[in-house]
Amino acid sequence: MKTDHKYIGMWVTADGHIRQELLPDGRYDEARGNKQSAYQGNYQITGDHIDYQDDTGFEADGDFKDDVLYHAGMILYREK
Repeated sequence: MKTDHKYIGMWVTADGHIRQELLPDGRYDEARGNKQSAYQGNYQITGDHIDYQDDTGFEADGDFKDDVLYHAGMILYREK
């Protein structure tokens, strides 16, 4: 499933500990610290809302506001 939206790309916490890449195929890959691909799964974006389902079945969501991603108590910024 190919997706086309303005949020594709890398999102990073201010300290760089969490790096989440939203891929154009509807998948995401999240690194935590030195652990690459700590979480992977599918995502779906509706408007400015994102729903995640990782490959283990865990579900989460978040919202984009002013080019910032608020997700599971975290604040992620678009990597420039």
